[in-house]
Amino acid sequence: MLRIAVPNKGMLADTATQMLSEAGYVIRRDPKELIVFDPANDVEFFYLRPRDIATYVGSGALDVGITGRDLLLDSGSGATEIVGLDFGESTFRFAGPAGRFSTLADLHGVRVATSYPGLVGAYLKSEGVAAELVPLDGAVESAVRLGVADAVADVVSTGTTLRQQGLEVFGPVILESTAVLISSGAELAGLPTFQRRIQGVLVARQYVLMDYDLPSGLVEAASAITPGLESPTISPLRDSDWVAVRVMVPRVRMNAIMDELYELGARAILVSSIHAARI
Repeated sequence: MLRIAVPNKGMLADTATQMLSEAGYVIRRDPKELIVFDPANDVEFFYLRPRDIATYVGSGALDVGITGRDLLLDSGSGATEIVGLDFGESTFRFAGPAGRFSTLADLHGVRVATSYPGLVGAYLKSEGVAAELVPLDGAVESAVRLGVADAVADVVSTGTTLRQQGLEVFGPVILESTAVLISSGAELAGLPTFQRRIQGVLVARQYVLMDYDLPSGLVEAASAITPGLESPTISPLRDSDWVAVRVMVPRVRMNAIMDELYELGARAILVSSIHAARI
């Protein structure tokens, strides 16, 4: 039985649970449930703190887990990333009092507050910067104002929260993080099936199915616009001067592609969502 760790709360929890549901697995109905059995799929889900998941998987106590790339790197565990899951994106940056810091080298010998000491410490070491880390559990934006640190390393989205504390971002990006699927590295019988199901959900979210009718003489030009994953499906119509085309296209570009096809001469352009896929 495959033993899988799932975030029980935080920004990753709801989307991870929805992804598992879309992949055909049983999910918990009560937020107080910590373990969910899915005998039909021969898996067992453990709902854990996102920060702890890499530790459990890296130790071999659990086989697979969903967590953030930042949490994986910060944990120092032996778990390995299998694939990015395209949600829970975040950017890690350094920030300090406006005008005080401009480059990474300015952090030599100063105190840097962070909730990710493993991640930030490894980054500073790789860059040859000797700073004193101040580990904090939770928001670190107030650390400079309260005098416990000279700078911070934290997740930055718009930067509004940092500016409210009189801080500005400086230096390079520490990490672009996202939710990831991780494993213990062991070869497990159920893991390939689980990976294919998760990959199928990703494909279904990233692509749509597009159908359109097209004058047969424009097939090559249309195929350049919609090449598909391997090749578009071309079917004859009753009118021999026209063909029907079916192809997968990136969801984010579907409207632009529809415009291009219409201008080319395609008609009856329809888009359908994909609920599941195996590529």
